[in-house]
Amino acid sequence: MILFNKAVMSTLDFPFPMFLTTWHMVLATVMTQLLSRTTNLLPAVAEKKVDTTVLQTQIFPVSLFFAVSLVLSNKAYIYLSVSYIQMLKAFTPVAVLIFSFLMGLEKSSWNELYIVVVICVGVAMTSAGELQFSMTGFVFQSAAIVAEASRLVLTNILLKQLKLDPLSSLYYIAPMCSVFIAIAFFAFEYDSLPWDTMLTPNFAGLMLINGAVAFSLNIAVVMLISNTSALTLTLAGIFKDILLVALSVAVFQSPVTMLQLFGYSVALVGLNLHKEYKKNPERVAELLKCCRGGT
Repeated sequence: MILFNKAVMSTLDFPFPMFLTTWHMVLATVMTQLLSRTTNLLPAVAEKKVDTTVLQTQIFPVSLFFAVSLVLSNKAYIYLSVSYIQMLKAFTPVAVLIFSFLMGLEKSSWNELYIVVVICVGVAMTSAGELQFSMTGFVFQSAAIVAEASRLVLTNILLKQLKLDPLSSLYYIAPMCSVFIAIAFFAFEYDSLPWDTMLTPNFAGLMLINGAVAFSLNIAVVMLISNTSALTLTLAGIFKDILLVALSVAVFQSPVTMLQLFGYSVALVGLNLHKEYKKNPERVAELLKCCRGGT
């Protein structure tokens, strides 16, 4: 999905991320509405588990953060390379951890703080080594990471408390998200759209494929969160991020410096340490103690 969107916006010269994300959410809304009326794949919708209060207090903020995350992360691809963005995303588990701690979902410790510092140092090194650094893109991506972390934590709470199935959660979130992104789209992009290109059969076919991939991804993400946790989702993306960095270099010829590779390696070491810490905190604590010289 990331490479697909990057190709559409940069390679095909269609720099309209708000249009793309609006389209993704509108398609998700239509598909979940159809599925709710023709199948039994959305049991929570049939049972009417979500009332007006839940919509206002839980669905609304999740949808808002989701919309902000989608728009800003796609906007960042106009200014930054795919490889650098994936390196910045190594900070996402840290943001998720911070929000989870503030929400009372995770307990922290000094050892965990040390690991977080390692990740932050690694991400900082990737930024220092970026040859095509753009402050605008950096701000967009940083804000997107904060919004995405908030969305993941709130989604985790929503799914666990209400026991919503993946498609039902998307059924409720997609319409609100569509409205939020559409407002931004009409305010900032509508007047500049290249309608001559958009009304061609080739572009319409491309958008159908792009939307189908985005819909599949949304379902997969919600399914993973519902069966694990927001933190597990971000940690599971480590391999995906490494692969995307490699593909970005191969497909888009994105320049990557040795400092960036070293910084990203440091961040990945931190991410893996944190993953092990969640499974075996005593073992990692001993390792960190040895690294600090037994103090």
